[in-house]
Amino acid sequence: MNVADSYHVASSLEQLGYEATKRAEDADVIVLNTCVVRQSAEDKAYGRLNSLKPLKKKRPGMVINVMGCLIGVRGNEGFKERFPYVDVLSPPSNPEPLLRYLLEREGKKVEQSQTEQRFARMDEELILPLNEQGSLVSSFIPIVLGCSHACSYCVIPYRRGVEKSRSPEVILAEAQSLARQGVKEITLLGQIVDRYGKDSPDYPTLANLLRSIHEIEGIERLRFLTSHPNYFSDDLLDAIAELPKVMPHIEVPAQAGDDEVLANMRRGYTEKQYRDLVRHIRDKVSGVSIATDIIVGFPGETQEQFEHTYELLEDLKMDVAHLARYSPRPQTLSSRSMVDDVPDEEKWRRFRALEDLQEGIAAEIHSKYLGEQTEILFEAKQKGRWRGRTPTNKLVFVESDQNLLGKILPVEIVWTGPWSMQGKLV
Repeated sequence: MNVADSYHVASSLEQLGYEATKRAEDADVIVLNTCVVRQSAEDKAYGRLNSLKPLKKKRPGMVINVMGCLIGVRGNEGFKERFPYVDVLSPPSNPEPLLRYLLEREGKKVEQSQTEQRFARMDEELILPLNEQGSLVSSFIPIVLGCSHACSYCVIPYRRGVEKSRSPEVILAEAQSLARQGVKEITLLGQIVDRYGKDSPDYPTLANLLRSIHEIEGIERLRFLTSHPNYFSDDLLDAIAELPKVMPHIEVPAQAGDDEVLANMRRGYTEKQYRDLVRHIRDKVSGVSIATDIIVGFPGETQEQFEHTYELLEDLKMDVAHLARYSPRPQTLSSRSMVDDVPDEEKWRRFRALEDLQEGIAAEIHSKYLGEQTEILFEAKQKGRWRGRTPTNKLVFVESDQNLLGKILPVEIVWTGPWSMQGKLV
């Protein structure tokens, strides 16, 4: 989501006549797009912000914009007093305060209605950044902003606001704009992406939105994330199974494998219901890969409860497990009413236990690709090798002197490891 937000603000700046530069020292405008979903991310944002102070002192005319969850939809009280050298504060997914500041600094006063129309057009005429090989092959479209589910540990509803679906017309216009610029793969984004349209009765479901984007010429692959077990429907599974461009890869977080922990997290399902969903997905979509998220060290999590999570991961053999150590976030229910009582050392022990388990599972899954052929969409060249992904979102590297950017080609897998594979062009 933050990558997509950064594309939007960069595109908007280009449409005002700005050009990107690789060095902060050379910039007239610096946008620091921030995340606070974990404490480590927030600490990193403050560290980078502090490092910009000498630049601002040296070049007072430089504009510094802090954007994203560090500011939040309700603002960040006391932020300007703490960082007086920051010129503009922008909430997540909204470049408007920065654009208005720059226009007014140039003496271009615009009415609110004109501003909204202008920024709406900017959305539909998104300009993508270039990588070293050329245009981007894969890009993102946010379709649901904010979240209203409010898991007890999650700061997103407080920082990104209530759930709001973007209009299908704007989404389709953005997808067509990306296709015109050479994008081959689009990933639709939402904190709970399967809830798209539920706040607007006139909007299509996610499944029907996928069907509409599927018709756009030039788009070869479609993905979506992140799903929630409570809202994953058979209609969506049917779309994945029926539409050739929709890739058989699903991200549906478990977060824990113990019912008491899940209840404390306010996830809204049981361990058995999650297992049943994974089984159902695998029955409906042949060869599907599934990714999950796990939080270790949630308040009150006992060793026995952690072992239930370990068993869940061990039994289900997920393709990917994104692991995190619990850290209390301000305003969340868990930070207000629960004691962060699992020591950091124990969180790390549990984290590494799951990490080791998942490494073995991923290595086993990948080993089945050895000697097989699969279609790879090549995204970029990295350290002399072409990088691409399978339909199931496996990372594959290929050595070739050809320009493979944006091509979908058959590749034979010649080496596999837990995190990536190597192949040769067929």
